[in-house]
Amino acid sequence: MEQPTTEQLRKLLQEKDAKIAFLIDENARLRAENALLRQKVDLLVRRIFGRSSESVSPDQLELFLSGEDPAQSSEEPQAQEVPDFFDTTERKKTRRGPRGRARWPEDLPVLEEVIEPEEVLANPQDWKQIGQERSERLDYEPARFFRRVVVRNKYVEKAMPEAAPVIAEMPPGLQERCTAAPGLVAQVVVAKYCDHLPLYRQEQIYLRRHGIWLPRQNMAEWVDLAAFWLQPIYEEIKKKVFADGYAQVDETPVNYLGGAQGKAGQGYLWTAFRPGVGAVYQWETSRAAECLDNIIPVDFQGTLQCDGYAGYRAFAATREGIALGGCMAHVRRKISEARDQDPRLAAYLLRQIQLLYRIEERLRVAQAGPAQRAAVRAAESRMIYLRLQRIFQKIQGRYLPQSAMGKAIAYALGQWERIGLWIGDGRMEIDNNLVENAIRPTALGKKNWLFFGDAQAGQRSAIIYTIIENCRLHGIDPFTYLRDVLTRLPSCTNHRVHSLTPEQWKKARADLKEAA
Repeated sequence: MEQPTTEQLRKLLQEKDAKIAFLIDENARLRAENALLRQKVDLLVRRIFGRSSESVSPDQLELFLSGEDPAQSSEEPQAQEVPDFFDTTERKKTRRGPRGRARWPEDLPVLEEVIEPEEVLANPQDWKQIGQERSERLDYEPARFFRRVVVRNKYVEKAMPEAAPVIAEMPPGLQERCTAAPGLVAQVVVAKYCDHLPLYRQEQIYLRRHGIWLPRQNMAEWVDLAAFWLQPIYEEIKKKVFADGYAQVDETPVNYLGGAQGKAGQGYLWTAFRPGVGAVYQWETSRAAECLDNIIPVDFQGTLQCDGYAGYRAFAATREGIALGGCMAHVRRKISEARDQDPRLAAYLLRQIQLLYRIEERLRVAQAGPAQRAAVRAAESRMIYLRLQRIFQKIQGRYLPQSAMGKAIAYALGQWERIGLWIGDGRMEIDNNLVENAIRPTALGKKNWLFFGDAQAGQRSAIIYTIIENCRLHGIDPFTYLRDVLTRLPSCTNHRVHSLTPEQWKKARADLKEAA
């Protein structure tokens, strides 16, 4: 057998080395891909089965930071507690609970039941009362239906019996010949949009518990009727939300019937929120940037605080005078989701963000105004904000772009300039959580009623959700408000509509109560 030459042996060795190098590279690639997939699986499992909050307890942060911090270097400043301009003691968070709260309101109606001993009832003249013992229990009566009959007597003048009779005019109503009074319409609306009961469930409840047959088709017409009358109040709320040049914006998907090929389509409830003022919803059948034209007034100029969705950037590019603010909570959430990849680094970053939120909490407790908030943020928050920016820039190259930590850092740097607007603008919040909280009632509702009946029903629901949410923000019972407003709207003029918004309605009720 012929022996291989030296040249042939060299080629064989080179091919072998090339295969080894290829296998090493392939092994490294597969390991990195496997690590990314594990991160995605862990994140998915945590989102489905884990806690919804991204917060990390201080004890856990201390545990993660017990060793040498890879995010710090000799030239990076150490994280220190910032000085407190309001008090010298750290405010402890207390979990809300029933302790310290009254069991029931003081003005709750009282029904007294007096029980006398049999001996006293037999001979009351032989006994003298020397005291009494009172035992209080909270009781409940189910809601009841009743028929409201409007009686209009007819009269004829005695001196002219042949003249036309006189009768009082019928009070204005929501709709001519409508069988539902404002109280019933308010109940149907509140049950669906506040208590999240679909109309078919209400139909069953009213029939089985009260013996009243209310077809869901009729109730759907009453919801449409309520939205029609509440439209002017909706417009007044929208004006106030965008009146000061600052608002938070977000959107949530909602399915509706009547999509392409007979399938359910996906639309969006766009939500705008102004802290301390109110919230407004707008229904659109898409998520395109052009949808914002229907919710953002044409003359609006100021700051829109939103997440990193590209549609907001596309919208702002078409409007002059609009700046986009970022959300620190989204940065914190992504870092929290990536903490399994690098626990100590994530703990350090979360600690820095926690310092920012402590400053915001003190400002909120002190009820600081916009000017004071801007001054404190410039003195305390700015240095932490710049420290985080330097850290993100320094460590960006350490992680693969598709890894959880790599995505978190890329997102933070991409939004960092927008996030920083909150430091100089005392009206702004540090995050977008308030508008997300305003979206939550709609998320609870769609788990029960699943979809809107058609595309047109979306805006009707947006109007009613706006009224319900503003009642919640101002601490108003939505049923009491709707029953009163739906009674007054048919006879209300346009220039008096502004007095029927939940905010003004509450002030008017308080003034009447104080005057009485």
